[in-house]
Amino acid sequence: MSTEPRINDRIRVPEVRLVGPSGEQVGIVPLAKALELAQEYDLDLVEVAATARPPVCKLMDYGKFKYESAMKAREARKNQAHTVIKEMKLRPKIDPHDYDTKKGHVVRFLKQGDKVKITIMFRGREQSRPELGFRLLQRLADDVQDLGFIESSPKQDGRNMIMVLGPHKKKTEAMAEARAIADARKAERQGRTTGPDAEADDDAVETDDLAVEADVDVEADDDAEPAELAEVQDAAAETEAPEAAAPVEQPAEASQGA
Repeated sequence: MSTEPRINDRIRVPEVRLVGPSGEQVGIVPLAKALELAQEYDLDLVEVAATARPPVCKLMDYGKFKYESAMKAREARKNQAHTVIKEMKLRPKIDPHDYDTKKGHVVRFLKQGDKVKITIMFRGREQSRPELGFRLLQRLADDVQDLGFIESSPKQDGRNMIMVLGPHKKKTEAMAEARAIADARKAERQGRTTGPDAEADDDAVETDDLAVEADVDVEADDDAEPAELAEVQDAAAETEAPEAAAPVEQPAEASQGA
């Protein structure tokens, strides 16, 4: 069954309660009169309350109405938050490095606004030492108390001991914060990309200017007289040629002794 309202010629009633384009009440009018007004305003006659007697119809731009409704639904879905329960499993005699890794996952889940179900798994003789699991769960709860709280206290469930941590932040707040951080990082990356490119463009412009000046100097030298060119070449040779090292005079005493 279609959920879309009936519009224009699809309305099959003798009369309707008409609402104007600005929401004003026109009153009960024949269907033909309502269709005539819709054509006059270049709008659609849309049935908004089919169960009323007579049905309520409104003059509107139905295409624009559908588009705005779709955008509102999209925004509602975008801001909708579903609380998810994550699960993390530990052993009573867990290694310190493994504990830090597991705690890092719990911290990440709580920052995302999700609940975390912590499960301590007992094996063999460990089942006779439930206090080990209780102390481990209490330690984990103390380590993440800034991000979450104990929503369900530790309790024994067969061979396992279970505790549930709840986040201090709501899911919507966590999503909004994550979105803001992502936007800030995106803007920072764009800024970094724009900066060097702009500097490279400036360097390219300066290089082009220098090349133009060099071309002008070369053309000027080509137009010079031969005598002037010879003088320029001699001056350049004197500038580039290293100065001759002066002879080192030996002391007189040393030469006489020799």
